[in-house]
Amino acid sequence: MNKIKVGVVGTGFIGPAHIEALRRLPNVEVAALCEVTAELAREKADLLGISRSYVFDELLLQDDIEVIHICTPNFLHYSQSKAALLAGKHVICEKPLAKDLAEAEELVELAAKTGLVNAVHFNLRYYPLARQMKSMRENGELGEIYSFIGSYLQDWLFYETDYNWRLEPDKSGDSRAIADIGSHLMDILEYITGLKTTAVLADFNTIHKTRKKPLKPVETYSGKLLTPEDYADVPITTEDHANVLLRFDNGSKGVITVSQVSAGRKNRMSLEISGSKKTFSWTSEAPNEMWIGNRDKSNEVLMRDPSLVNPDVRSLITFPGGHNEGFPDTSKQMFKEVYAAIAEGKQPENPTYPTFADGYRELLICERILESNKKQAWVEV
Repeated sequence: MNKIKVGVVGTGFIGPAHIEALRRLPNVEVAALCEVTAELAREKADLLGISRSYVFDELLLQDDIEVIHICTPNFLHYSQSKAALLAGKHVICEKPLAKDLAEAEELVELAAKTGLVNAVHFNLRYYPLARQMKSMRENGELGEIYSFIGSYLQDWLFYETDYNWRLEPDKSGDSRAIADIGSHLMDILEYITGLKTTAVLADFNTIHKTRKKPLKPVETYSGKLLTPEDYADVPITTEDHANVLLRFDNGSKGVITVSQVSAGRKNRMSLEISGSKKTFSWTSEAPNEMWIGNRDKSNEVLMRDPSLVNPDVRSLITFPGGHNEGFPDTSKQMFKEVYAAIAEGKQPENPTYPTFADGYRELLICERILESNKKQAWVEV
């Protein structure tokens, strides 16, 4: 088998997650790793068992590398995705696609012009029961959608001493909680319901208006502790917590809450979609169960099981019911669909996976949410 050779750029939290998922695909080889310096690239490549290491410009010159995964901080997504496309490489980019709409629009247009496969890593769509909700909605089992209630809660920035590059607007943009985890929530909302968000009313809160930035490196989710003299006080302008009211194109309404300071919530996305026939409820911290609410009969719990879900959902399930699958499997299942397109050499006409266009759509909604918070008023999307 001629394996598709891949280069992964960035080795923070999400880069190794991409690598682990890619290694579970039989037709893919993670052939190269890229970091900001040659020395760091070699160190990380040795740690992850990857034979070749480069800085970014060198990686683009490798003719046998067909695909680039962009897993770097947000401010690099646009320039690196653009350079990879211009070098003739297929691109899978972490969210957000870019720092602003102009950059995202340029990437969408460039990707369309090249015909290369392009995807944004909205992997949470690939929990099987997320697609099951979408499938049941498309089959009419939910009925007319009445409301959407969603939340995405974490606690990894709970303390004022918790710090990460995502707290710095020059690296992550003017929004944090909404642009980071909120982007997954806004994407999966429209993916499952088929609705379009038409207007937003947002209210942000910055709990820690000053944080203590470590003077030594600390990686995402590392849990490392430093002493008081290891910190510098830094003013914070991005949100720790956000509430957003939503209006949809079918006339229904919704609400989402996003927080990175909710003690005990490690990585909990929760969805509740109420329709004229049923209510669907699901949470990412218990991803193998879906609650189905009924008005006139007993409620139901659907287990993630290939023999129980709809036929169009089974491709996202690798193991039998009772053999739980979780977060790492979402990337694997997404990459299965993306690499099927890469094997064909071009972006399909109707991709099943999230594309640069989806990345633009999510960025549009997030920018309107940011605008609404500044104006403290409804803003149309």
